[in-house]
This record gives sequence, C-alpha cells and structure tokens, in this order.
Amino acid sequence: MSPTPAAPVTPAGPPAAPLDEAPPTGSGQPGERPRFRAILALARFETRELLTQVQILFFFALCLVLVIVQMVRQEGMDDYPILNMVDRQTQAVSPLFALAVLVCANAAALRSRKHGTVHQLDVLAMDPWRRTLAHILSVVPFAALTALLALAQYTREALKPGAIGHGSLGELAVGPLTVLLAGVVGVLLARLLPLSFAPLLFVIVFYLALVVAADLAGQGKGWAWQWLSPVTLDSLPSGDPVPSDLLGRPAAWHALYLLGLCAMVACTALLLAGGRTRAVKAATALALATTVAGVIGQVPRDTAALETARKVASENPLKVQSCTKYDGSTYCSFPEWNGVRDDWAGVVRRVRSLAGGPAATEHLTIRQRIDATSGVEQDTSLTALSTPGEVTVGTHWGGNRVPEFAVGVASVLVGAREEVTSGQLCGDARAVTIMWLALGADPTPLDTFRDVRLDDSDQGSAVILAPTSGFSLGADQTKVVRELLDRPRAEITERVKTHWTELTSASTTTAQAAKLLGVPVPKEPSTCEE
Repeated sequence: MSPTPAAPVTPAGPPAAPLDEAPPTGSGQPGERPRFRAILALARFETRELLTQVQILFFFALCLVLVIVQMVRQEGMDDYPILNMVDRQTQAVSPLFALAVLVCANAAALRSRKHGTVHQLDVLAMDPWRRTLAHILSVVPFAALTALLALAQYTREALKPGAIGHGSLGELAVGPLTVLLAGVVGVLLARLLPLSFAPLLFVIVFYLALVVAADLAGQGKGWAWQWLSPVTLDSLPSGDPVPSDLLGRPAAWHALYLLGLCAMVACTALLLAGGRTRAVKAATALALATTVAGVIGQVPRDTAALETARKVASENPLKVQSCTKYDGSTYCSFPEWNGVRDDWAGVVRRVRSLAGGPAATEHLTIRQRIDATSGVEQDTSLTALSTPGEVTVGTHWGGNRVPEFAVGVASVLVGAREEVTSGQLCGDARAVTIMWLALGADPTPLDTFRDVRLDDSDQGSAVILAPTSGFSLGADQTKVVRELLDRPRAEITERVKTHWTELTSASTTTAQAAKLLGVPVPKEPSTCEE
C-alpha cells in the first residue's frame, strides 16, 4: 500500500500585498518604508541629473562668483557692516539661481513625456504621485546650497569686529525658500501645463505682476501686495541705515508665508498626479493654513505707532538713545551703535589735539541722528544743529564717513560752538582752520582731502562733505589747505594754537590766515561753490 502524499503547508497570516498596492493604513506593516526609500533613491537620482544641467551649473557658478567678489571687495564702510542690511543683501543672487532651478526641474518632470516613456512608467510599482514627490525632493539640495551661500556671506560680515546691530533669520531664509519655491513651481507646471515653454510663460506673467505691484506700491496702495512676491520689491537695502525696530519689515511672517506656499504648491502637484491619500490631503490643509497665516501676518498693522516711532527717532532721538562719556564729551547713540562710540571718541580726541584755546578742552555732545520722517533707508541730508556744542554723526561709519565726521567736529570747535552751514565760511580763515583740524593728524591727509570734497579733487572750489549739509571751500582756501598739508605737522600745529583767536574769527580773511600760518598768500579768487 503506497503512502498518502502530504498536504501542502499553507503559511499562516494574511496574503502578501501586490507590489503596486499599498498596505492598509494603520496595519503596522513595513511596506511604506521600502516605498519611501524608493522615493528617496529616485530623488537622489534626479538631483544628480539636475547637477549635470548646464543652466544649473552656470547660474550657481555665477551666484558663487558674485558672492565671493562681494566678500573680497571691501571698502572702508565694509569694516562696519550694518547687519540689518547684510541679511537682505544675501537675497540679491537667489532669483538668478531660482530661475535656473525652475526651468531644469520642469524639464526633468517632463522627461518621460519628451522621450515617449509615459506608458512604460505607468506599469511600474511606483505611483505617479510618488514620482512627482521625488522630483519635488530633488530640488531641496539646491535650496540648501543657497542657504549655505547666504550663511557664509552673513557670517563673514557678522564676525567683523565693527559689525553693527543684528540680522533677521526670516530675511536670511528668503533666498533659500525662493529657490525651493521655484523648483516646486517647475514641477507643478509640468503636471498642470505639460509644455516646454510653460516656464517662460510663467516668468513673463510673474514679471508683469511685479510691475503692477511696483506701480501700486508707488501710489501707496500696494504695500501688502508686494510682500506676496518671494523677494520683495524693497528687499535690497539702500540709503542710510536705521535701527531695526524702525524698518517695519514682517520678515518672519514673510518666511512663514514662503514656507507655506512651497508646501501648498508641492501638495497641489501631488494631488494633480493622483496622490489623494489622507496624508497628502492633511498636508495640503496644513500648508494652506500656514500660507494664509503668513499672508495675514504681513498685512500692515499699527502703522501709526511705527510712524510715531520714526518721528521720535528723527526729531527727538534722545528719548530712544543711551549716552556715555569719554574724555569729558558725551556720546549718544541708538542701542545698536553703542559699540562704535569708541571710534567716534578717537576722532574727537585727534581733532581736539590740534586745536588751540578753549577748543582744546571743549566738552562736546556727539548726537547720532537719522531722518526717517518720509521713509526709511533713504539718502537724506541732515540739517545743521544750532545747539551749542552738539555734533551730528550718522548711522554709516567707516571709509569716508570718518573724515566727514572729523569735519563736523572741527566745524563746531571753530564755528562758535555750532555746526556750520553752506556758504557760511566762504572767504574767511575759519574754513582753512576747520580743514586743518580735520586733516592735520590724518595718516594720508591729501588723499583724505580729496575724499571729503564733493568733486574728489584737490584743486579749485568745492563743497566739503560733512554729516550735515557741509560748507563751501573757495579756490583760495583750497590752495592754503594744500600748502598746510605739505608742511611739517608740528610746525603748523604750533602756529594754529598760537594764532587760534585770529584763525577762528569771521573777520580774518583767507589771505591773512595764510600769512599767520606761514604759507604763500593764494592768488586764486575767493569764490565758493553754491
């Protein structure tokens, strides 16, 4: 009798799910992990493909060169960077790189359609929306590269001993988020409008929208609308710096808005590709809520309080400043500029060392001033102070601002303890005395003399620059100043102190001053610039 064959053993447990079928939500099966690893593997592949694109390489190299040039090319004022302006300067190059990422991400998402492999991809285990997610993740490394560039640029300035104030994390995040948004928009356009020229159409429409927003902003109607752009129209700083609390920029809200917009555009692309899972729908709702919160947060609020704060800082700065004393003089500044007071004191000390009479020990009040009554970060001209013993200093420091401040200090010591105005010193000895006090102890007096003149020359008449309106220097006075700078410093200093009363008198002419100082009497006419 033959043995009965054994029955096949059926394995316990539920049958395995097909490769293209996801396990039930909450089943605890590890099927999602391999799929997510597959998405990451495809994202890495797409990132490597993007790195081979000429547009990506060219524009990233261009941005890198621009950042390096900006970091290497340093001027005098760059030794004292204003960090609430530096953080926005990091946004300057991001639109260039973002444009390249937009075009290349769109082309990558359209690759299957271009090569006619859409049907082949449809039979793969990976769903179309998961492939779309991989394309979205492939642009994240380029946003990270942009963040590294911005961080390097900001850190270099922030580590300088003369760095002033503080930056904003929200402003620093704008550049990377702009690049990320551009890449995600490129993927969305591939799903929404699968045409190769769609990115060009998008850029044209976006540019026209910016033009309209700029026109509305110019009419005072579009302040909020311009903040819907990734990089705002007034992002790049210019003009005179102001304290951070007077800027009125909702940087953190703008960064939140950009983050939510990136997520919402990405979720829209996933939904269009068929990813209507509960996780994608929940992420879409969260992204929409974040974007709306960012938009609402950017809407101007309490503008009256901001205008009042700007008016107080402009017209009565003592209310928002702190003061300290060095060598008998008082130095008052906005809190972010407290670290520059030592430099101001050094200039005052140097100028007073060349003065004679009571001016050598004159107690001055150095007052930092701005004019934000008609807006911030504008090139404004401060009016001369009439309060005895007060000297104006601006918010820029370093470079030509140092000798200009020296001119302001000297004008108060010479000009009856008040800041002088344009045309007030034309033809008399006081202009010569002011220029000697400002330049006499300078290591390169002739070069500095050119720097403080509006025409950058050392011949003829010109306007002398100062923290306020400055004053006119005639051709004859220019000649005398040049002669003084060519003479030994000790000799001229002794003569200035000996004849201090005459040299600071409005009745002493330029010719008489030349005789008192032992230099040739100028033959040039006594004419001044208006």
